[in-house]
Amino acid sequence: MIEDVTPTGAWAALDERPQAQLVDVRTDAEWMFVGLPDLSATGKRVLPISWQGLNGQPNARFVEQLTSAGLTPENEIYFICRSGARSHSAAVAAREAGFAHVFNVAGGFEGPPDTDGHRGGVAGWKADGLPWRQG
Repeated sequence: MIEDVTPTGAWAALDERPQAQLVDVRTDAEWMFVGLPDLSATGKRVLPISWQGLNGQPNARFVEQLTSAGLTPENEIYFICRSGARSHSAAVAAREAGFAHVFNVAGGFEGPPDTDGHRGGVAGWKADGLPWRQG
């Protein structure tokens, strides 16, 4: 079972624990047009590694790219996506590949849509007021 962690819980881990890393599994378009978590205050940077392409096909090199980014089974890896679904699947794949300390950031970067169908104000990284940057 993959543990869900709130965005503020993930931020605290990233800030306090040297082995904690954040992997954003969204697509290039999401990183560019929606934004990325800004970890500069922690002395770290987010690792953008897509779980799927824009066509919905899984990234066949996902686990290889985790390793290429310098992640090891000793790292605590917090996975984030738009709402928490893709990041959960990515965390499962990482665990199956031998990464023992994996977590899903519940609510993701933008969270679920509000009553008007807009994301970013109900739950998630942005709604919790955590640092992020766009473009």
